[in-house]
Amino acid sequence: VQLQACGGGLVQTGGSLRLSCAASGRSFATYTVAWFRQAPGKEREFVAAIRRSGGSTYYAGSVKGRFTISRDKIKNTLYLQMNSLKPEDTAAYYCAADPGIILSQTTIGPYNYWGQGTQVTVSS
Repeated sequence: VQLQACGGGLVQTGGSLRLSCAASGRSFATYTVAWFRQAPGKEREFVAAIRRSGGSTYYAGSVKGRFTISRDKIKNTLYLQMNSLKPEDTAAYYCAADPGIILSQTTIGPYNYWGQGTQVTVSS
């Protein structure tokens, strides 16, 4: 499966953005899918994940209550709605997928499929 992320941009503190990640090659309906992010000079970190059924989600504490992960199985697309953005949310955001991931998996190693990053910059 190939993943293509988009939707990043420059936004002021308190603003909103919605990221999208389109899958091609095959359906990722049976995959757990997630968003990670990486700020300059820092390691890539987990943001949010959604179970293949779409019924359960899991968030990093730093984004819980502000970000919402969702998926559209018909469009084969993953989303991340980001509200109340803060300067510390500035990073390149990556989507990831794998069929064998449990929802609470927050490390990058087990994810075998990755999209390219889309840059989110939050100005203060």
